Amino acid sequence: MNTTELKGKFIAKRNYEPASINELLDFARQVYLRGELTISEYRDLTRQLELAGAHKPE
Repeated sequence: MNTTELKGKFIAKRNYEPASINELLDFARQVYLRGELTISEYRDLTRQLELAGAHKPE
């Protein structure tokens, strides 16, 4: 899965566009915790989103 697919999944699930890249990062974590992503997919998505400016809350 790539960030475009993740964004599409977010829109399909929540019925609105993510307000920020951080919201998409949070959603990726939720999808991973539900078992819908492998650890390698999650790491790749996290890396891509962080390169785009997302950051985890402190």
